Amino acid sequence: SAGTGHWAPYFKQCGFDAVVFEGKAGSPVYVFIKDDGAEIRDAAFLWGKDTIETGELIKEDLGDRRINALNIGPAGENLHPIACVSCDGHSFAGRGGAGAVMGSKNLKAVAAWGTKEVPVFDPEKAAEFAKDTFKLLYSQGEKFRAHGTPRVIVPLEGIGDTPIKYWRGDENKRGAYLLGAPRYTEYLNVKPLPCINCPVGCHRHIRFEYPDGTVLEGNGPEYETIAMMGSNLLVEDLGAVAMGNDLANRMGIDTISCGAWIGFLMECWEYGWITPKETGGLSLNWGDPDVLLALVKQIGTMTGMGEWFREGIRGAAKKVGKDAEKIIVEVKNMDYPAHDPRAVYALGVNYAVGTRGACHERGNPQSSALGAYFPELGQDGPYERQSPEFAAKTAVLHQDVSVLMNCMTICQFMMGGGGLTLTEIRTGYRYLTGKDVPVEEFVKFGERAWQLQRIINVRDGLDRKDDTLPLKMTVPAMVGPRAGKTPTPHDRILDDYYELRGWDRNGIPTRERLEALGLGQYAAFLP
Repeated sequence: SAGTGHWAPYFKQCGFDAVVFEGKAGSPVYVFIKDDGAEIRDAAFLWGKDTIETGELIKEDLGDRRINALNIGPAGENLHPIACVSCDGHSFAGRGGAGAVMGSKNLKAVAAWGTKEVPVFDPEKAAEFAKDTFKLLYSQGEKFRAHGTPRVIVPLEGIGDTPIKYWRGDENKRGAYLLGAPRYTEYLNVKPLPCINCPVGCHRHIRFEYPDGTVLEGNGPEYETIAMMGSNLLVEDLGAVAMGNDLANRMGIDTISCGAWIGFLMECWEYGWITPKETGGLSLNWGDPDVLLALVKQIGTMTGMGEWFREGIRGAAKKVGKDAEKIIVEVKNMDYPAHDPRAVYALGVNYAVGTRGACHERGNPQSSALGAYFPELGQDGPYERQSPEFAAKTAVLHQDVSVLMNCMTICQFMMGGGGLTLTEIRTGYRYLTGKDVPVEEFVKFGERAWQLQRIINVRDGLDRKDDTLPLKMTVPAMVGPRAGKTPTPHDRILDDYYELRGWDRNGIPTRERLEALGLGQYAAFLP
């Protein structure tokens, strides 16, 4: 999983590129990484604290407020399946349960502060490139700086990309207006909250006061959270969505899956599959902000109905029974993020072959609808979003670029729509490393990483049978921008994708393709 903020540069300035944790501590600990070394410190006083408290207490313990810490909340300590890692409260590595992995090791936090200079190949040109890049991105980032990711709520609802009523609704323009920018910015008294040295500042710092005098101040919800806890549930109370986000952040759970699970429960309630006996008297009605907050607490603590999700959404569906397994929206037990493949067909195959399940950060073709193009790779303008002909090719392109950006720890918001081109990123790479790589070969870095992830999947028994499309994604909308549209025929698109990737018809990478990428040694892991 990945998060943003300040920790990574501080860690790099300690003189390290990566850190690996093996085994398990005998009692709760946190690790403090500093110039050329590290300390393992007692974390008993942190155990049970939420993510925000933990970050503050570590700064006090080390006597330095500049220190930044990756940490987990109570959910990670309790090995919650959607436990996330807080990047010192600035952002969250939210998906895949990374917080539970830390919890399983009794590792409460990893703090870092370094002062060493980071060596680069050509410091003068690298500094000049960074200065020019900052100016470019600042000049192009006005809308993101003003409104952050909530600015895309209205346009994405306008193309049918936003989840509504746990993927059963077709359009909700009123909800998009009430939840999105500019209303979000005004209602929650927003200020930009930039990551270190960022010219855009898409994260939001909010300050909101409820009628009863309760004040909520801190990180505001991003697009994904607004969509999954807002429009997905028909909740239009921005204050409630902000509070749900804050509760989830403090406990340390993924807000995407949390919102998806609540939507699942509301739909089961609507069908009569669960009753007041199971809910403890709570009526799980669509649009009820009090239900949202109650269920966030239950899910975060795995109490009440939250206990049903110990094995994820699939486990909860089996617990409910009836036809519940037919209504869940997931791939490989990871819930869909807030983008609908019926609006962008490439998303369907992108989610289906996702190496950790349905993921929008390892390939985000929906970004092309907002102006992210790659002319160096043959995409110099918008493509037909709802055509099977372009789906597989578009998915491959965006996966390779996204994974490349992830490997380089470059924010994907820095690309497209007036941001950096691949050519410019490649130029910066040359100044940093001294390696002059053609764009086509540069992008193959991303493909190699993707193929390696697929090899791990195959080693663990995954293949075509797991590259699925949820049943709901085969149901066309009745009204709105995607009326009558579904990303089918899925099997045909999947065949096209496998061929482009150099995989066989069962989704297994071929030895020939691996050898062409310099990965032939990993063919030993294949059947």
